[in-house]
Amino acid sequence: MLIRTVAPFTLASDPSVDPVDSEQAVAAARNVRLTLGGGGDRRVILHAGKFIFDTANEDLLANLLPPLVYIAADDTSLGRIRALLTMNETEARQPGPASAFILVRLVELILVEILRSNRWQMGENSANLLAGLADPVTARALAAMHQDMARIWTLDELAALCGVSRTSFANKFRQVVGMAPITYLLHWRMAYAKDALRSGAKSISEIAFSIGFQSASAFTTAFTRAAGSSPKRFARQADRAE
Repeated sequence: MLIRTVAPFTLASDPSVDPVDSEQAVAAARNVRLTLGGGGDRRVILHAGKFIFDTANEDLLANLLPPLVYIAADDTSLGRIRALLTMNETEARQPGPASAFILVRLVELILVEILRSNRWQMGENSANLLAGLADPVTARALAAMHQDMARIWTLDELAALCGVSRTSFANKFRQVVGMAPITYLLHWRMAYAKDALRSGAKSISEIAFSIGFQSASAFTTAFTRAAGSSPKRFARQADRAE
């Protein structure tokens, strides 16, 4: 189960049970594996972890991922996820050389496999990137924009690519992904620009042209509006943070 912690939540077998703060429990046990329950109740072993995303693009992920991703334990079709979970459990129980490195990579692979499995469960009104990637219409548009974000995409081109009318495509994309197609493209470009500015490998002009802007000034205006600071200032702040 993956939970987006933008809001408080409680994981319990019964609403009447007093919850235990997980951060405090892990700190007290000095172990990420927690054994919960007592008396005649069935005890539960909880092996938890968390992903901390780069704050530069945290808003993009928070807005486009569902609040809850649930994978049923009895789903026999998810062999790859089961294999990774088994490897993770074995490595945690029997650590060896470079175990910390292996566990981090395994957890990352588990996350990717869960997100690409299309078996996550969401509410009927959920709109996010995962839903868009699972929908046969919007998935084509998303793949095209991800593959060539420098292209000056239009609604007509994206709709034709997906085999639907312009109006139908625009409505479908907003309903499934949660924002207009061109708005999503701008968000994706800004996310790439933030990473490029932080790495310092490209100049502002190079970044601007690589994501579809015709000039550095046009990119600077758009970036400042989206990020709240100019590209130069953003890059300087990233350098100081490191």
